[in-house]
This record gives sequence, C-alpha cells and structure tokens, in this order.
Amino acid sequence: MPKELFDRKGIDRALTRMAHEIIEKNKGTERLCLIGIQRGGVHLAKRLASKIGEIEKKDIPVGLLDIAFYRDDLNIRKEQTVVRRTEVPFEVTDLKIVLVDDVLFTGRSIRAAMDALMDLGRPAAIQLAVLIDRGHRELPIKADYVGKNIPTSLTENIEVQLEEEGLGDRVILESPSNPPLLPPQAKGD
Repeated sequence: MPKELFDRKGIDRALTRMAHEIIEKNKGTERLCLIGIQRGGVHLAKRLASKIGEIEKKDIPVGLLDIAFYRDDLNIRKEQTVVRRTEVPFEVTDLKIVLVDDVLFTGRSIRAAMDALMDLGRPAAIQLAVLIDRGHRELPIKADYVGKNIPTSLTENIEVQLEEEGLGDRVILESPSNPPLLPPQAKGD
C-alpha cells in the first residue's frame, strides 16, 4: 500500500517554512529570484515566490528551466526525451538564484540544471530548494532548503502530486510491491 507522506496542508507548511528560511539566509529579497526545474519544480517555485512575496511585500521573479539536453544519461535512456520550455525572463548574471525541484535523489538533475543555468549567465550565487530529499546522492550536491528528509531504499519511489498538474497535493512513498497510486482518470493512460 502506498504511504502518503504529505497532504496539501503538509506541503503548504513545508513551503511556508522554506520561504522564511530563504528570506533569512538571503537577508531579504534583494537580487533574489527563483527558477523551477521543469515540471514539479516550476509549480513549487511559483508557490515559494508567492509566499516570499506575501511575507516581504515584494514580487519575486520566477523562471522555468528545462534540463532535458543537459542530462548525462541522454544516450542511455530507453524512453524518448521530453523537451519542455525554458523561460527565464530576466538576466541571471549577478543575481542570487534559488533552483527549485520537487525531489532530490542522485543529484544528477541538479548538476544538469546548474549547467543549463550557467549557459544563461553568471549568477552571484546558486542555492537549492527541494520539497523532498530522499538521499542516495551520486554527486556532491546538498540542498540549502529542504521541506522534508525522507530516507528511502533504492527500490522505493517518491511521487509528488500537485494540483497544477490536475492531481491533489500530496507526496507518496511507493514500495516495489505496490502499484503506483494514480487518480482514476490516469489509470488507463
């Protein structure tokens, strides 16, 4: 049976705490922007920016980053690479960038995101915010802001479901003997 780790309220509380931590570490919001890694990271970046904006009474720029062509497994992946859009409507040079993703696992996606980001300019600093850190790093990458640390086995999977993708907000831990918990409309797809 899949185990629900976070519900809507749990996700919201974690993002609120992370927003406060981002403000505190950066001593406010000057030269601060958030860039979400496509897909789940984009929605979380927008939510974090909204929370930071509410607290500081200032709009925080948000960008979207696609890392498909920066991945180090392009030539060994069995499935077709899905390319999404990168949309960073501001100059990143000399800004404090907070990269946002839903789950931190091996660190390879974050490395790819940093490579993609460096192609856009030279930020003053890059920080990392993730909703879930599940461990098992293969690269020396550590999140600055974590919603929750969930130690997992390599056979388990963490699924972050978000309202913006037509699902209810929740985080699910799936074990190998359990089929994925999908909404009724997605079972046949």
